[in-house]
Amino acid sequence: MTEVRVAHTADLDVAVLKAARALLDEVFEGDMDDDDWEHALGGVHALVWEGAELIGHASLVQRRLLHGGRALRTGYVEGVGVRADRRGRGHGAAMMRELERVVRGAYDLGALGASDEAVGFYTARGWRPWRGPTSAFTPTGTTRTEEEDGCVYVLPLAVPLDLSGELICDWREGDVW
Repeated sequence: MTEVRVAHTADLDVAVLKAARALLDEVFEGDMDDDDWEHALGGVHALVWEGAELIGHASLVQRRLLHGGRALRTGYVEGVGVRADRRGRGHGAAMMRELERVVRGAYDLGALGASDEAVGFYTARGWRPWRGPTSAFTPTGTTRTEEEDGCVYVLPLAVPLDLSGELICDWREGDVW
């Protein structure tokens, strides 16, 4: 039997955090570095448990995105992964349902960076591709992030958006998007 649990990083003990990091290291086949893990912390985690074994993880952290001259309080999805032998059973959808509930109740906008493999999953859930240019506020000023154009997806809520306009993210170490 599987169960989805939702908890803030502050409410997860060291063993659960270590299990989540190990799971994501496995899911992303070594392409999950310390910065990526850091990005997944400090917000709400949706965890799928099969008995005492963690088989899925996703998190939602607060970020500020700038669009149309307005700073938007954004729920940004990070670290979404399900163990390979448990995929295709609705676990990813169950985790996203919980995080999207939080986005709708607490944020102006939802956003995430999608891998090519995950685009269909997110678009089927109502996430829309950002078609405009992306940039980041960096220590040296606003910098275009052309390599991220087409990879950012948003969950529009009540705030009017021009999906072909510029979207600027706040600064962080590692991958800014």
